[in-house]
Amino acid sequence: MNDQLSFYQHKLQFEIDSWDLSVALSGGDKIIVIDTRSSEAYQREHIPGAINIPHRTMTESSTSHLDKDALVVTYCDGIGCNASTKGALNMVNLGFNVKELIGGLDWWKRDGHETVGSGAKGKEPIVCGC
Repeated sequence: MNDQLSFYQHKLQFEIDSWDLSVALSGGDKIIVIDTRSSEAYQREHIPGAINIPHRTMTESSTSHLDKDALVVTYCDGIGCNASTKGALNMVNLGFNVKELIGGLDWWKRDGHETVGSGAKGKEPIVCGC
């Protein structure tokens, strides 16, 4: 029982789901949402308020303007992409407190949250059917 409790407490320290992120953002929590994909993908569609720092370009210099007291949430396309994990690792190495968005942009949209960008369809939930 203690192993399970420890596991789940530990897991929640490093992940956030779209609902919790949405609540935290609307509540005014000190959060920086980072889209870790390419600038082209970011321009097409991203979470409102997110900034784009592709994981390959994360350095002390490219992140020096960010508040290290804020929670950083990284995301990418979703399950089939690990850019958010690479970005989270980079940001931790740069001294930030980080959580990874479970399911990325895909699950953000599945949960009915708005997106913005040239290819965004607004607030159109994807019906899962499970």
